[in-house]
Amino acid sequence: MVGFYRVCVIDRILPHSPADYVRRPTVPAESPTLGLGHLQFEALITTARLSNNPNDFALVALLGLLGLRIFEACGSNITDLGEEHGHRVLRVRGKGGKVVLIPLPPAVARAIERAADDRTDGPILRNSLGGRMDRHAASRRLRHLAFAAGVRMPRMHPHMLRHTFVTTMLDAGVSLRDVQIAARHADPRTTMRYDRARNNLDRHPNYILAAFMASGT
Repeated sequence: MVGFYRVCVIDRILPHSPADYVRRPTVPAESPTLGLGHLQFEALITTARLSNNPNDFALVALLGLLGLRIFEACGSNITDLGEEHGHRVLRVRGKGGKVVLIPLPPAVARAIERAADDRTDGPILRNSLGGRMDRHAASRRLRHLAFAAGVRMPRMHPHMLRHTFVTTMLDAGVSLRDVQIAARHADPRTTMRYDRARNNLDRHPNYILAAFMASGT
């Protein structure tokens, strides 16, 4: 709502934002959402790949391997697929209607092709009735897959896979800037909230400086 009023002021619809003096809750330094561990995610994606429902593999791949938001995954159409400079890509409409091209790793491309099933248009992800999958149907499929994979989480929901996408890259040592770009976070502080290992002394900047100084001696 604060962002909405800010845009109204910028567009001169309102003289000032009524939210300027509203006290807002402090955002925690770490994301309260729980992501999946590496073994849990591996079990989930293996179960999705072996599922008789091709939408399961595509859903997990779009959320967990591309890091899409659930509305982006459900809103993606077959006509959004294409090629760019030799790369298989998906045209994604993100926050604010911003359109970006996201390259598809082979596993994700295969998952999408299975879900598309020779169709040339319509949604990539479909529900049990053949219509476009929505957030609620996606959540139900994920809970079903998690149970089948033996992944026990208090509350399985789509954002957990996007969270897993970010934390997995950070845990693998991918730079914060590169993860921010991949996740399409406007503010690097948003990405930092996912960094479970920020207090890991093995990654302390002092070691980087010491290594640099040692290489010059």
